[in-house]
Amino acid sequence: MHTATPPAALHPMLLVRHGATEPNLAGLRCGGDLDVPLTALGRQQATQAGLRIRELGLPVRVIVASHLQRTRETAEIIGGLLGGVEVAIEPAFAERRLGAWNLRPIAETENALVAGALPPGGEADADFVERIVTATQTLLLPRLAQRPLLVGSKGVARALRELLGLPGRTGLANGELLQLDLAALARRDMIDCHA
Repeated sequence: MHTATPPAALHPMLLVRHGATEPNLAGLRCGGDLDVPLTALGRQQATQAGLRIRELGLPVRVIVASHLQRTRETAEIIGGLLGGVEVAIEPAFAERRLGAWNLRPIAETENALVAGALPPGGEADADFVERIVTATQTLLLPRLAQRPLLVGSKGVARALRELLGLPGRTGLANGELLQLDLAALARRDMIDCHA
């Protein structure tokens, strides 16, 4: 498990990358405008993530996932393993839409992606990050008392890490668990409300 904060985080939130899909296993881009299911390995990774959360005794009272099959199915598997934890579907947490880059080899588009290029027919990175920021502030911060688990993509994890001032790009594997502390966001949200 990657731990981005110490165990005594003030506003802890867990994030699990969804289980593997066929495009993931083939090394192909798979954005939020491509809705594909988990593979058998992806379901196994979701099960392992749920068992790990249970084993660590991490209190999760709500699981948030996008409407995409891969995140929704991962969330449902984990929720079942945690005793029927509620799964809230929030489309705003979908991955970045990649347009014409979908199903192209990752290596073929990596430099352009890192450079901030706009995929033809896709979503600008700034728009994606803003969508994740807004969703986090309006949908996750109000649920912090429920110790939310967000099931998302590497891109969602990157956006959240950048938002928290952490290095953005990480090799988050399918089914891997990441702990984040949203304290800085909660403080900023409170400042914005009082401004």
